[in-house]
Amino acid sequence: MFDFTNVEFAYPYVLYGLILIPLLALWYWKRNKKLTPDITYSSLKIFGSLKPTLRERLRHVPFLLRLFALSLLIVGLARPQTYSTGETVYTEGIDIVLVLDISGSMLAEDFKPNRIEAAKNVINDFIDGRVSDRIGLVIFARESFTQCPLTIDYSVLKNLLKDITSGMVTDGTAIGNAIANGVNRLKDSDAKSKVMILLTDGVNNAGEVDPLSAAQIAETFGVRIYSIGVGSRGEAPYPFNTPFGKRYQMVPVEIDEELLQQISAQTGGRYFRATNNEKLMEIYREIDELERNRVEVLSYRSTKELFYSWVGAGLILLLFEIGLLRTYLRRLP
Repeated sequence: MFDFTNVEFAYPYVLYGLILIPLLALWYWKRNKKLTPDITYSSLKIFGSLKPTLRERLRHVPFLLRLFALSLLIVGLARPQTYSTGETVYTEGIDIVLVLDISGSMLAEDFKPNRIEAAKNVINDFIDGRVSDRIGLVIFARESFTQCPLTIDYSVLKNLLKDITSGMVTDGTAIGNAIANGVNRLKDSDAKSKVMILLTDGVNNAGEVDPLSAAQIAETFGVRIYSIGVGSRGEAPYPFNTPFGKRYQMVPVEIDEELLQQISAQTGGRYFRATNNEKLMEIYREIDELERNRVEVLSYRSTKELFYSWVGAGLILLLFEIGLLRTYLRRLP
């Protein structure tokens, strides 16, 4: 009852009444100090060997009980309340497929250390930020295949992400095939929210599936596509291996932004352009927040009144004091 953890007072100003307690104690002490006996004796030496009785030792108990009771009543009148808070989370259930371009152009070093490694680092952080979502990984160049099916085993997913390198697939950019592969991962999902995050730095130049047709298929299955174009504006340094070591050549950055915008618009997603590492991190954070906003959280606060306990204890002490004064500690005139 006297634990003040998570306790609030409805009328906290009433607690100022506790100032009366030390004042009453001081008054009682001074009053007893000035009391004079009703019967005087020429000498009290004959009573020196007598020990005080139990009643004499307990003579101050009624007043202490009254002070304690008054304290309890004041606290009770301030209406102490305990409360508990919490959240009931209703999540839609989100399945996410990360679609990553690993074509040769992803080795350009306008991102540090290069586009593909920068993307892997940011995706790794994105995975760390999710809690209970199933996440899959699809990679593509001229062809597309599933690196990791939908899973909540994020450690396995991150290990498979780490193993990705450019050159695992024949070079090219088959955006339509990549989207179709991602949709294939999500089409049988029973999640209420199905998301694909497509990251590429090029123009569709391969594959059997038209990207816009693939986007229509994604729309049919309720898949929302966030597309990200990766690359600085203008030209970017691209490494070449020569007999004299690694050399760099500036190559034009060509991203079919109009196509990516159409894909995202078709499916109810958004298109983003990343021109450096920091911007890419911001984009994934924004997508992360966009998806988190699809979780409904019901907050609640439960309050329990402690008024009766405190006031009841105070009244019990008062009754005990009155009982003592009327019986065992009764004073005779």
